[in-house]
Amino acid sequence: MNVRSQDGALGDLSFQVGPQAHRTSNIVADSSGQELRVAGRERLIVVEDDPVTRTMLVGYFSENNFDVVGAGSCAECRQAPRTRTDLVFLDVQLPDGDGFDLAKEIQATSNAGIIFVTRRDTDVDRILGLEVAGDHYVTKPINLRDLLARARSVLRRRSIDRRAARTHNSIAFGDWIIDLTRRELLSSDGKPVALTRAEFDLLAALVGADGRPLSRDYLVEVVSNRQAEVDIRTVDALVARLRRKLVGSGTPVITTVTGVGYKLALSERL
Repeated sequence: MNVRSQDGALGDLSFQVGPQAHRTSNIVADSSGQELRVAGRERLIVVEDDPVTRTMLVGYFSENNFDVVGAGSCAECRQAPRTRTDLVFLDVQLPDGDGFDLAKEIQATSNAGIIFVTRRDTDVDRILGLEVAGDHYVTKPINLRDLLARARSVLRRRSIDRRAARTHNSIAFGDWIIDLTRRELLSSDGKPVALTRAEFDLLAALVGADGRPLSRDYLVEVVSNRQAEVDIRTVDALVARLRRKLVGSGTPVITTVTGVGYKLALSERL
């Protein structure tokens, strides 16, 4: 088994293995059959095809005050209500599809955070997962306490980001406007500039620093949310890609600060 628990017995689980999305007893239904979120709890979807791993994750996070839905495939995840989902644990290798593609679907229909939990542990997979949609990329065997800490960290950061976005929705710098609420970058004539998730997060951090230099180590945390496998080379590569995309007036937008990291050369708030 590819799961290592450091928290003892799981306790009495209310969980059934079947063809439909697996749900714990924390889910309640109204008279029309639609699921309701348990008051005061974050909604978590566990997408994992291995029933033992899925059962353990469902049980552990239910016991830690999450409202949990389990799914064994892409199809079952699609059946699960996502309108108020806060976080998704997502395996990359699923019986009916690719977890990276499913993550894009989730991101298009939900503001949920995504933590990949998978056996695939190559550097290419980690970087792809974080660039596509992931807040974390966790490889098996799973340390449950570590995964819980990561989940809470993602939820805290997203809560902070939502409050910050409501305070400063759009920021102009040079020939561009970054919209923190919609997570969009626009040129001065209103044309969108395509950015990956990691590129947007890094650029937003530099814009938010108001010209102050940010260290490469700090930007690693911004891009990966303290995912250890991502290093400063990833940050350097992302900066290089952003520089190619931010071509306008000819003035460098992101400059290197020797011995420190990077800063935004142009910064003017709307």
